[in-house]
Amino acid sequence: MIGNPKVLIVPGWMGSGPQHWQTYWEQRHPEYRRMALSDWRNVHRQDWVRAVEMAVLSAGDGVVLVAHSLGCLATIWWAASGFAVAGRIHAAMLVAPPDLCSAPGCLPALTSFTPVPPLRLPFPSLVVGSETDPFASVEAASAMARDWGSAFLNIGRAGHINVDSGHGNWIEGERHLENFLCTLHLCGYRPSTSPASLPAGRFIV
Repeated sequence: MIGNPKVLIVPGWMGSGPQHWQTYWEQRHPEYRRMALSDWRNVHRQDWVRAVEMAVLSAGDGVVLVAHSLGCLATIWWAASGFAVAGRIHAAMLVAPPDLCSAPGCLPALTSFTPVPPLRLPFPSLVVGSETDPFASVEAASAMARDWGSAFLNIGRAGHINVDSGHGNWIEGERHLENFLCTLHLCGYRPSTSPASLPAGRFIV
């Protein structure tokens, strides 16, 4: 993959368990780091924003954020807090951000994250969405990407892109990350796996 990037994993609500693709990625890449949070179950937005900030400061410059679900919104709120330091973050891949304002079964515990600010992120980003995500329609995910100034990748009928939807180690996700970083000149171009030729998904800048 990319030459030893400072990848920082930002899990979603409840954290990423042993079968989650974020955990598999960490196992394959010992240099990756994970955001630490004392309580993944009780959600308080300020705690999550502070945890993102501490993880970024610990990682240093040149960080690539890889967030899933509520971790995407934590990343957005962190950027909106004014903590985001120009140049510290190289890029972010935001996978399956939830639409908390309309998603069925949304719990009151998550309301501290609403309304999500329509912030244009100060670093390049890619939102990965699904046509069958129960927590956000593909249209909602695409709209969030537009608000945040992100590229958007629709990977089809992929559920919430988690263990329940069959995305265990999610090798394809690593390819999506690499392809996106290549568009930012953060790795050598590989024409055979360029974003335009991804087998499942539409890469929209």
